[in-house]
Amino acid sequence: MQTLVVPLLPQFPRLLNASPATVTWLVTATLVAGAVCAPLLGRLGDMYGRRRMLMIALGLVTVGSAVGAASPGVEVLIGARVLQGASLAVVPLGISLMRELLPEERVGSGVALMSSSLGIGGAIGLPLTGVVADSVGWRWLFGGAAVLCAVQLLVVRRLVRESPERSGGRFDLLGAVGLGAALVCLLLAISKGSEWGWSSGRVLGLLGAAVVLFALWGRLELRVRSPLVDLRISARPAVLYTNVASVLIGFSMFAGFLLTTQ
Repeated sequence: MQTLVVPLLPQFPRLLNASPATVTWLVTATLVAGAVCAPLLGRLGDMYGRRRMLMIALGLVTVGSAVGAASPGVEVLIGARVLQGASLAVVPLGISLMRELLPEERVGSGVALMSSSLGIGGAIGLPLTGVVADSVGWRWLFGGAAVLCAVQLLVVRRLVRESPERSGGRFDLLGAVGLGAALVCLLLAISKGSEWGWSSGRVLGLLGAAVVLFALWGRLELRVRSPLVDLRISARPAVLYTNVASVLIGFSMFAGFLLTTQ
């Protein structure tokens, strides 16, 4: 889902009659939605059942893929990519389910396999996108993804048991809204900076709003009893260094994907 449109970014301004800066949101929108959906659906999974949230995530991706296949313009297609961003929540929900449902001796290999699917899927997505787009057109990328996700949804419903554990507590709705707003402000400023001007009032205002929103969001997450993101755990060296390494690897992977396709 993340790399589905990357090889076609140079072509989409012509195909969709849109500016290059707008077209980049076909990637950015999915990343923003994924960054919010992963902790949001993860927390709801703790409260109401991980299998249930896994099926909701797959359902959102299925709907988003179907909408993308039929989208009349870039605005609808960006909305479809937002729904596809729920795919990022599938991995942590799946890992959590495996830790509860698999025999102890199979947990390690199961987690490793699902974690590796992030890299494998990203690598497969690039050449597959090119082949499908050249052969039958870009809309079939979304149509094929809709069929694949619908099959996964049926398989999960049939074969995966619900997790027995529930954490209880209240859902941090304000934390979810704050995280989404801060990310949108930051990434909108970055993606539109070259078009609007890096010193323009809109870009500087969005960057300032992002700083303020992240600061307020962090303060909120430290104060609520059941935060969307537990920043105290995130600050532990083992978690912090792993996340920093993941961010750097993510930057290098997407830089490679984008430069290669350009």
